[in-house]
Amino acid sequence: MIQLIIIILLAILGAALGSFFNVLIYRLPLRQSIITPPSHCGECNRFIPFYLNIPIVSYLLLGGKCKYCGAKIHWHHLLVEIITPLILIGIFLRYDLLNIVFLKYAILALWMVPIFFIDAFHQIIPHKLSIPLIPLGFIFALFPNSDVNIYSSLIASLLIFLFLLLIAWLYRVAHKMDGLGGGDIWLFTGIASFMGIFNLPYLVILASLLGIIYFLIFIRSKDQVFAFGTFISASVVFWSLVSGEKLITNLLYGGL
Repeated sequence: MIQLIIIILLAILGAALGSFFNVLIYRLPLRQSIITPPSHCGECNRFIPFYLNIPIVSYLLLGGKCKYCGAKIHWHHLLVEIITPLILIGIFLRYDLLNIVFLKYAILALWMVPIFFIDAFHQIIPHKLSIPLIPLGFIFALFPNSDVNIYSSLIASLLIFLFLLLIAWLYRVAHKMDGLGGGDIWLFTGIASFMGIFNLPYLVILASLLGIIYFLIFIRSKDQVFAFGTFISASVVFWSLVSGEKLITNLLYGGL
């Protein structure tokens, strides 16, 4: 019974966070304030009252359209408000609610939601989202009950930052163009501060596999740009919900 109550509360909290993430997804790429003005329609600029801004419910009742001008509201608004509570509940079911590791991976996984959609839609990762992950990871590594200590966190962050910086430089020298954006470098560095030196290689492998599969299926030109940040963020969410290390090990070594 207590678990059910917690799940319901987390679902409400997650849906509210999803609504806030939609604000980030829309406004950060436009360099707009996330505080003012209040929620409004992007077409007619009419303010949306609170009773028409209830996560999930309002979108369904309004049929995905603005009440005032009838403009369509993009489907990702509903998707974000659904997957955010599901991620939060999934993290709770994996970790003890009172464990610092629950809070750590809940923050990390949820942080990936706006990053995923911003990078997918605009091919950018705002530094306002990526860089704060670095000190946050270090802070969690200082807790005695954390799964990653501060030394592992620091070493992983430094190594992945230098490695990606080298890769970006080599690509630019070889192709005379940027192949790895600064947003990807800062994002991976922030994630490394959470994951530590032992978990990071598996995450890199998983994100790379997803990127390669997508490239082979959907990318028709070797010079075509695609958002690698989406694969990084999706891998982090997957890792936080399941045992990513065991999965990758089984794929690589046939379950041995």
